[in-house]
Amino acid sequence: MPPAAIINPSILSADFAKLGAECERIMRDGSDWIHVDIMDGHFVPNMTFGPPVVSKIRPHVERPTAAKGRGTFDCHMMIAEPKKWVKEFQKAGCDLYCFHYEAAISSTAAESPETTSAAKTDPKDMIKYIHSLGMQAGIAIKPKTDVDVLWEILDNPEKSEVPDMVLVMTVEPGFGGQKFMADMMPKVSALRQRYPSLDIEVDGGLSGSTVDTAAEAGANVIVAGSAVFGAKDAGEVITVLRGAVEKRR
Repeated sequence: MPPAAIINPSILSADFAKLGAECERIMRDGSDWIHVDIMDGHFVPNMTFGPPVVSKIRPHVERPTAAKGRGTFDCHMMIAEPKKWVKEFQKAGCDLYCFHYEAAISSTAAESPETTSAAKTDPKDMIKYIHSLGMQAGIAIKPKTDVDVLWEILDNPEKSEVPDMVLVMTVEPGFGGQKFMADMMPKVSALRQRYPSLDIEVDGGLSGSTVDTAAEAGANVIVAGSAVFGAKDAGEVITVLRGAVEKRR
């Protein structure tokens, strides 16, 4: 059986003036995780926030008692140097560190913002490093990246180097409110066919009108921003999103 639905509202669409309260509210409304969009203005043409903000909102949501449990902070790292920030986000309260494949292969293997390295980041080494710090690891791909680049990583017999989740972007990362790209669904279907028990996340343009397409393809981790935070009844939207996944299990 495919994994259960995980509804993961993106705080990119929350009211930043009361971010902690917004996280509390969305958890009361039935959210499973909190999706924290980290952007540095380099990997994507936008900037959001860093570890200090994550550390301030972390006390507003009870930490999960098990891996990928309720209250997980899923930090989506849309940054140019993802390995440099693993320790900082672990200290800030991140539970699942999801980096971009594209950023990893073009960045250095330095392990802090203050250091440099001549070595390049290897995605498998990056996953092992994240696991060594007690976090779950996710790997994301942008719309123009072929899903085939993930096969070697996911088929790796060394389990410490295998991600706990794959994120298929269904918009170009960087800004909320974009239109869902249904042509990304073959990637999701290919992943689900090869890895029946894998947590597969989709992010971008998800709402009550698009979630069925994603769920039918095999996605089970649903990121939704404006559809949830902008709703009159966020709990009702979360119920619809969850139902779309659950009825296809």
